[in-house]
Amino acid sequence: MTIAELQSNEALRLQEFPVAKEKVFLAHAGVCPLPRRVAEKIREYASACTLGDQETLGPAFQMERTRALAARLLNAKSEEIAFVGPTSLGLSYVAAGMQFKRHDNVVIYLDDYPSNVYPWMALTNRGVQVRFITTRDLGCVTPIDVERQMDENTRLVALASCHFLTGWRIDLQGIGKMLRRRQVWFCVDGIQTVGAFPTTVENIDFLAADSHKWMLGPCAAGLLYVRKELQDYLRPAMYGWNNVHCPDFITQEKIVLRDDARRYEAGSTNLLGLVGLHAAMELLLEVGIDNISAELLRKRAWLVPVLREKGYQVLCGDVPEPRASGIISCLKPGANMEELHQRLLGKNIAASLRSDRAGNKYLRLSAHFYTTDAELNRLVELL
Repeated sequence: MTIAELQSNEALRLQEFPVAKEKVFLAHAGVCPLPRRVAEKIREYASACTLGDQETLGPAFQMERTRALAARLLNAKSEEIAFVGPTSLGLSYVAAGMQFKRHDNVVIYLDDYPSNVYPWMALTNRGVQVRFITTRDLGCVTPIDVERQMDENTRLVALASCHFLTGWRIDLQGIGKMLRRRQVWFCVDGIQTVGAFPTTVENIDFLAADSHKWMLGPCAAGLLYVRKELQDYLRPAMYGWNNVHCPDFITQEKIVLRDDARRYEAGSTNLLGLVGLHAAMELLLEVGIDNISAELLRKRAWLVPVLREKGYQVLCGDVPEPRASGIISCLKPGANMEELHQRLLGKNIAASLRSDRAGNKYLRLSAHFYTTDAELNRLVELL
């Protein structure tokens, strides 16, 4: 299946993405609707589970193939992928498991999504200093902004691959290479780019991303990437039968962890969710991440000028293409954005309403590759 086929064959599009029968869905930066094939795989597995042991009815032997798909998506190794659920949990595992020393510091951005702020702020209880990046514009974190907050005691930098409100994609490779040279760890909240834009881990040490946004998968079926060389250093935050050696489920006298990223999977996994994640990743890789990103940038290039013509202010509207994403947040001076959001919902157009620290309300638009130009035109007419 290609994007061109979807855009030209409405019957195929509606079959693959049933949500399009009901509404124009422009909220993939929030929680996505499931594609048909993802929902069907979950339904098939759930039905099979009425007849026996859930673990032996498919996913147990499929797990390694799912891990391989995730590794392909991130350009990682299968042994570097763990399935621990939500992004918040994956990032918290990293923060809790790192062996920091008193007077070490971590560098973060206060206006990132809370999932990638609170786990690091909590490190102050362990004597770790937390330093906040300052930026020229909201969400627009640059390598220079990062380096300005670092010193010889900086051990880790934690950033989002894309800001959830402004849509600014950070320079992952540029920042990652700079941190690698300085022997500083790099942890990434990848949920706003994985599945939409190439998000590869050559210069990243840790990455967490749930599948319920751009990956088109279920909630709490997320990925945790841990670079192989750091797995002996990042201690598991939890221990159980699955990540500690226990032959025949008999507790041993010593804790011996698995020798790959499965050491972070303490107990039973979210099998229903991972069945859906597997199908979602197959879909994304079939369409092609490069093709998806090109389509999202094409939509953005058309929509931003149109919004401005209608009197809307667009956050990061003039962002250069390498920093642009599928997120477009806008407001109209003097307009009631909450009322506008509700009116769009009443017309079966699903967008998001988000706020900045000053309390300004924005309409956040986040179309995916299957969204048509006709649907975007319908939005524009209503605006």
